[in-house]
Amino acid sequence: VQILLKLWRNGFSLDDGELRSYSDPTNAQFLESVKRGEIPVELQRLVHGGQVNLDMEDHQEQEYVKPRLRFKAFSGEGQKLGSLTPEIVSTPSSPEEEDKSFLNAPVVIDDSRPATKIQIRLADGSRLIQKFNQTHRIKDIRDFIIQSRPAFATTDFVLVTTFPNKELTDESLTLQEADILNTVILQQLK
Repeated sequence: VQILLKLWRNGFSLDDGELRSYSDPTNAQFLESVKRGEIPVELQRLVHGGQVNLDMEDHQEQEYVKPRLRFKAFSGEGQKLGSLTPEIVSTPSSPEEEDKSFLNAPVVIDDSRPATKIQIRLADGSRLIQKFNQTHRIKDIRDFIIQSRPAFATTDFVLVTTFPNKELTDESLTLQEADILNTVILQQLK
């Protein structure tokens, strides 16, 4: 570990840290260890018995000036949690929101067939959650958006999957064929 000890007129600092007074007994003990050529106990604990390189700078003609903080970029590494394509499970912001999308649902559901829920994040920032049969087509999602938000009827938009982003260009595919069961679909304006 590399440590820089700066001696000032009114105290000392370690690695551009806070000023430590010469009159404090703990700090005096720290400096005595350095003068004897020993590693101070405080630094031994810091490095857990590793090697310490202690550099010193003499600024005893100057008063301590707190250094400006330098930008230090993140030097670690990121970690992904979960699988590569996580199942997106989300809840509506309120129970009323979920009920509202089902009450006004222009989509006819056949209860005898397998169903799925699709969350649609609209370009205006709002979202819709709708139950569809797995045999419904991507075109049915587009129609549902237009019926739920008539303002989008005259707007050119595409539907995109998340993780990985893929534009759903073939709107004749069923939801099962498009592999978008229980997922989030994004509406993007062209």
